[in-house]
Amino acid sequence: MNQLTNQALLETLRQFRLGDAVLCCEPYGGGHINSTQLVTDRNGRRYILQKISDRAFKDVPALMENIALVTDYLRQRSGDDRHVLTLVPAVDGASYVHNQYGYWRIYNFIEDSICLQMPETDQDFYESAVAFGQFQQSLRDFPVKKLHEIIPNFHNTPDRYRLFHEVLAKDPMGRAKDVQREIDFILAREAEMGTAQRMLEAGELPQRVTHNDTKLNNVLLDAKTRKALCVIDLDTVMPGLSIFDFGDSIRFGASTGAEDEVDLDKVTMSLDRFRTYTRGFLSSCQGLTETELGMLPMGAKTMTLECGMRFLTDYIDGDHYFAIHRDGQNLDRCRTQLKLVGDMESKWSEMHTIVTEEK
Repeated sequence: MNQLTNQALLETLRQFRLGDAVLCCEPYGGGHINSTQLVTDRNGRRYILQKISDRAFKDVPALMENIALVTDYLRQRSGDDRHVLTLVPAVDGASYVHNQYGYWRIYNFIEDSICLQMPETDQDFYESAVAFGQFQQSLRDFPVKKLHEIIPNFHNTPDRYRLFHEVLAKDPMGRAKDVQREIDFILAREAEMGTAQRMLEAGELPQRVTHNDTKLNNVLLDAKTRKALCVIDLDTVMPGLSIFDFGDSIRFGASTGAEDEVDLDKVTMSLDRFRTYTRGFLSSCQGLTETELGMLPMGAKTMTLECGMRFLTDYIDGDHYFAIHRDGQNLDRCRTQLKLVGDMESKWSEMHTIVTEEK
């Protein structure tokens, strides 16, 4: 850590209400967007200090207002501080600090917790579903109009198609001719993939507080019991559809292969994992409407195809958005998502049956 970074950390920490002198500060976690440090004070209390990326998030004050509103609301309804993130206020009472080094926030560290990158057992996947279901349920009466749209049109699938068509028309790298099968697959489903957005606009699906990054590694589990504790990484909390939070978990967690798997024979949508997640999510989120329940499989299909389309859009455009570590990685990512969509289509009736049985 260079001297400027040390100076930035020390000056920033002094701008928060940390009661005791800081003993140490060291890099923590494996996040790719924000820079995270584990802070320990002289009495052994620990905190998470994060430098928020204003490259990824263009309106950090709005983002932090969302987080403060949601965590305050959840804390009023929880009897355990370990079940909700707690922001440490700045000296001036704000929820964050903006100084010459950037935007910063501090959370209390949630002790005796673990964060998994991948489930070690089916129960781990189940507990992540319980956590995200409880998050949705606890916020069902939150006035969603108070929240800012941190990333405009983030899951507006028709708008994603608009961007896809624009990149296809430009084809700056000359790659479109080699991926026509993938292009045809995506375009063949364009009308269907706008279903949820049309239902939202027609008032048939309610707008809710959504997390928008519902992977297992955004859930803390109790280190001893392995029960769900707390949902973390609230940067993309904003108005959205419950079926998309559900669907993104299925896209990521019910796949039998890695997101960039080259051997597509290894990639399927596991019905057992789909049932596991559905059971956990619906056991803790009992406030969904019948229409939302009926649309849960469509949420999974839409999120998976949308993600595949975004990977292909980036591949055709020259790999500017998603970080790649080898040539063709975004294309491989696209192909796994499209393989999952096809597998979901072959298991469509079973997915609906599972939702009916578990609700």
